[in-house]
Amino acid sequence: MKIVFASGKGGTGKTTIAVNLAYYLAESGKKVQYLDCDVEEPNGHLFLKPDYDNKTAVKVMVPSVDLDKCNFCGRCSAECRFNAIVTIKDKVLVFQELCHGCALCVRICPEKAISEEQREIGFIEEGSTVNGISFVQGVLNVGEPMAVPVITAVKKNFKEDYIRIIDAPPGTSCPVVKTITDADFVVFVTEPTPFGLHDLKIAMSVAINMSKLFGVVINRDGEYPPLKEYLDQEDIPVLMSVPEDRDIAEAYSRGELLLISLPGYRDHFKILADNIMKLTGKSL
Repeated sequence: MKIVFASGKGGTGKTTIAVNLAYYLAESGKKVQYLDCDVEEPNGHLFLKPDYDNKTAVKVMVPSVDLDKCNFCGRCSAECRFNAIVTIKDKVLVFQELCHGCALCVRICPEKAISEEQREIGFIEEGSTVNGISFVQGVLNVGEPMAVPVITAVKKNFKEDYIRIIDAPPGTSCPVVKTITDADFVVFVTEPTPFGLHDLKIAMSVAINMSKLFGVVINRDGEYPPLKEYLDQEDIPVLMSVPEDRDIAEAYSRGELLLISLPGYRDHFKILADNIMKLTGKSL
């Protein structure tokens, strides 16, 4: 069972809901794995506080040009759709940050002057945390533009027979699409504001186009009728609502799990788990 937590924008409480559902399920005796695919700024570790036992570099392949063999024909730069390699007279410039590692330039070079070398763009950390939750997070190096290879590396650490709670990046870009590609269910966490509703609609359109089952969690629920009117009109299930509560904000600011600081919210997460089971037909 792969449950992805996503949001149309940052700051909606996506990670808060994800880590606490992971804790609730593990506390209930389930085998749980938490995977943080929000690799540009992972923060699930701030709440689950894992003990790491493994760290692995994530590397991508980039072209390396042997100028002694190159005849500067320019075919590589003409065919590269990402403009990652450019031929200028007797020079070949490689823009490694733009390279997607497709190796087209290597295959089409008539002089066999291009080979591949590895470049490190981030790393994966693995460990375990409270209640025996298996923890994996990806961290993209500062300044790196491509998150997808790191997300791919995180997802290679899936454990079979575990409930996998997957924290996606916010928004609707390629890293989000990569994260939810093989999801069994997507939980969109939103806030009751005009901005939150606007971005929620865009994010849900991605799940719809990918034929994914999904539902919505309303965090910091308050008086904003357009959100609930829209969800009712479109027959989109509300999985759980979390009220505006200063105690939650204070626990969050201390890096504490909600269900440890405020155990009265345990019933909320039971409702969330039950609604996901009902919609997927799978047990948690």
